[in-house]
Amino acid sequence: MKIVFMGTPDFAVPSLKILLEKAYSIVGVVTAPDKPAGRGKKLQESAVKKFAVERGLNVLQPTNLKDPGFLETLNVLQPDLQIVVAFRMLPESVWNLPPLGTYNLHASLLPQYRGAAPINRAIMNGETKTGLTTFKLQHAIDSGNILLQEEVAIGENTTAGELHDELMVKGAALLLKTVQLIESHQESGEALPFKVQREAEVSHAPKIHKDTCRIHWEDSAQRIHNQIRGLSPYPAAYTLYDNGEGATTVIKIYKTALKNGNYTGTNGSLIDENGSSLVVVCGEGAIEILELQQEGKKRLPTETFLKGFKRSERGKFI
Repeated sequence: MKIVFMGTPDFAVPSLKILLEKAYSIVGVVTAPDKPAGRGKKLQESAVKKFAVERGLNVLQPTNLKDPGFLETLNVLQPDLQIVVAFRMLPESVWNLPPLGTYNLHASLLPQYRGAAPINRAIMNGETKTGLTTFKLQHAIDSGNILLQEEVAIGENTTAGELHDELMVKGAALLLKTVQLIESHQESGEALPFKVQREAEVSHAPKIHKDTCRIHWEDSAQRIHNQIRGLSPYPAAYTLYDNGEGATTVIKIYKTALKNGNYTGTNGSLIDENGSSLVVVCGEGAIEILELQQEGKKRLPTETFLKGFKRSERGKFI
């Protein structure tokens, strides 16, 4: 069975790796074009490209997925199956090409959290579970028939980065089971056990924008805690520190804990406990900041941060 694999970030690498380890024939790897990054604007290769080149695989980097030359290349490769993990939306001319279809690994329990940021949004919304889904691509994004799913618990302090890494590993194993299932049913001639997504159960996970990351201290402590961990470590929730004298600076917050007890003060006011911890008053309740970063400086634990941070009595988060 000849497979074309499509993916770009770190999340997709274990899935490609496990298929190679099980000796599947990967006839092509489609990934994003190299992009300039960093201060020197040097071209950076995607994580999938780096891995594929190391393994001597055939790498394709189309800028336009509808380009006739790219489509001709895919036709020449004659894939029986295409696998998509963390890639762009595909045109029908691409996903409908292989005889066995194109299958996607998505980091949620579809039809919940369709869209670009399912890991972030599940945590931000305070979910206690999420999961993984493999499904066959069709016209509408993330709407195809489901083949396999696996549920994954979300802890009350789990960050997006931690959940990403767990789903990345478990997703590779689920993808392998998916390919093995497709292969076995192809050989037996039996129909695959698809499950149709119920549109009444759909929820969405839209892309994260800068305004999504701004903390509003009139929100409850629980809501802010979920926002911060759902955006940690990237792109990170942020607030402005107002020193009370007309100057502000951006502060990114990466890790927090909910605080018990009664804390009084205006929303965003800071309570320095014993000189080594920082508690912020919220619209309802309070949170303790455990890790944060001042604009232009390193990410630090709060105790270390406070030693080098000039804080005024009138200072607060806004």
